[in-house]
Amino acid sequence: MATTKIFVIEDDQFLGNLIKKTLEKIDNLEVSHFTTPEECLSNLHLNPDIISIDYLLPGMNGLELLEKIKNYNSDIQCIMVSGQEKLDVVIETYRQGASDYIIKNDNALINLENSVKNLCKSVYLRQENEALKEQIIDRNKYTSILGSSGAVLRVLKLIQKVEKSNIMVLVTGQSGTGKELVARSIHYNSPRAKKPFVTVNMAAIPEDLIESELFGHEKGAFTDARDRRIGKFEEANEGTIFLDEIGEMDLMMQTKLLRVLQEKEVTRIGSNKSIKLDVRVLAATNRNLSDEVKAGRFREDLFYRLQGFLIHLPPLYERGEDVILLSKTFLSDFCKENKMPAITLSKDAAKFLMEYKWPGNVRELKAVIERAAIMSDNQEISPEDLVFPNS
Repeated sequence: MATTKIFVIEDDQFLGNLIKKTLEKIDNLEVSHFTTPEECLSNLHLNPDIISIDYLLPGMNGLELLEKIKNYNSDIQCIMVSGQEKLDVVIETYRQGASDYIIKNDNALINLENSVKNLCKSVYLRQENEALKEQIIDRNKYTSILGSSGAVLRVLKLIQKVEKSNIMVLVTGQSGTGKELVARSIHYNSPRAKKPFVTVNMAAIPEDLIESELFGHEKGAFTDARDRRIGKFEEANEGTIFLDEIGEMDLMMQTKLLRVLQEKEVTRIGSNKSIKLDVRVLAATNRNLSDEVKAGRFREDLFYRLQGFLIHLPPLYERGEDVILLSKTFLSDFCKENKMPAITLSKDAAKFLMEYKWPGNVRELKAVIERAAIMSDNQEISPEDLVFPNS
């Protein structure tokens, strides 16, 4: 039987450890204990199957956390553990999709253990069912996202779940893992596919130009404003805007962005007229925004606003044989583009590529393969042809 993952969210350290030790007695159950909602939300990319939620938590109550978890992945089974016995709280908990409600009393630990055991059985059956349905992913829709590893298939399934809605999506992952490819796949498989897809790299725009770039300005609004400029949000109206590297945005601009997301309107610099927007917002970052919030560099309210739906991209070294598939694809494309004879990958070179950790991920792999194609003295790449930027 496959391992089932459970998160225990309990701010009382002693009680949390007691619950953890109790649940660890259950076979094939991996237990993680977190003391705050933020820790839970920032670790949802680890794909827990079950989450036990304490009702009284710092910063938000259990119902608010339950809603965020279900928005992220409705398949996660949630158990509310609470001292609240009010009927309206219990009803609202079940209405929001909880699988069980455990009252904190002398039998709470036993009741929680039995509830988790029952949910483990349903999780296992669902996992079996999903394994049989993996083939329903239409790969023709995602030709730009290469790979057949379990990690990639999980990402594609998340894209499928979210592509038809308007929910805000935050794509996380290391640099070079393909966050923009995911954003494009969401847009071009959505009802907005024929409308604009506008990309903004927040790290590439000087701080003093970001507001004008995003929201636009009127002629004469400032010294160099010689003409009216339409901002990226207006440009993306009725379509999708992708805010790449959003973790690089300073706090002042974060405040202005939050207002735009809440009000669904922009005001150009130098104008008093608000412009209504119908824009889907996708964002990406290679930073841990939860850590950025704790460090005071990212607004907590914007962090929660962005996390309507989280898609985490795995680093390349976790994708197994995808390394070889990608290598062969990059090699073939490079030879065709440069009108070179076809070049193959030797077994020793493939082994070398599989053992490397790829700190630059897919972007680094592409550069290494293209360099190797130039370095190769025959029609086969050997380990000697592979030169790594970080070595």
